[in-house]
Amino acid sequence: MAKYLILYRSPTPTRDQMANATPEQMKAGMDAWMAWAGKAGDKVADLGSPLAHSTHVGPGSAASGGADVCGYSILEADSAEEAAGALDGHPHLEMPGNSIEVLELVTMPGM
Repeated sequence: MAKYLILYRSPTPTRDQMANATPEQMKAGMDAWMAWAGKAGDKVADLGSPLAHSTHVGPGSAASGGADVCGYSILEADSAEEAAGALDGHPHLEMPGNSIEVLELVTMPGM
């Protein structure tokens, strides 16, 4: 069984999404996420968190980033295909322009 980093991408920053949502919309969104998590079951190792503000760090510099990554989760599955299958019907994909990236976490030898 491998772990997969799930990156949620959106053209709309997380803080903007939250600031523009009514309490009812926020509750409906959380209900949809919890329903997905229940369906995905034990594949969800860490439900994750929304993300805000990115900083791009390079040699000798740091600047505000423009990344569209707005959240993450950690899934456990036997393959990337199985992890992607667990994302079927994910509520994040209901928003126009949103996408999800699946990245396998590689185990470092001796760690």
